[in-house]
Amino acid sequence: MFVGTLTLDILLGDVHSLKEKRGIVKPILAELDKRAGVAAAETGHQDLHRRTEIGVAVVAASAARVNEVLDDLEGAVAWRPEIELLSVRRRLHSDQDD
Repeated sequence: MFVGTLTLDILLGDVHSLKEKRGIVKPILAELDKRAGVAAAETGHQDLHRRTEIGVAVVAASAARVNEVLDDLEGAVAWRPEIELLSVRRRLHSDQDD
């Protein structure tokens, strides 16, 4: 079993309130869930209206499948015109890890 995590640091476009921020972040989270049935949540910068951090977790039988899903999800977020992807961090965990 392999677990992959993806942390996306995102700069939001022309956003002036936390309510507007939610209007951008919620559809991103819904799309990630719909595309791959993954666990996705806003994990950082909740108090800032122009920044967000989204965390994603994927579980699969092979490392290749985890990487394939994470590649797809990263691409789905990166192409969105209303945001700028500042950084991406990935980790791959195995049930063999100590």
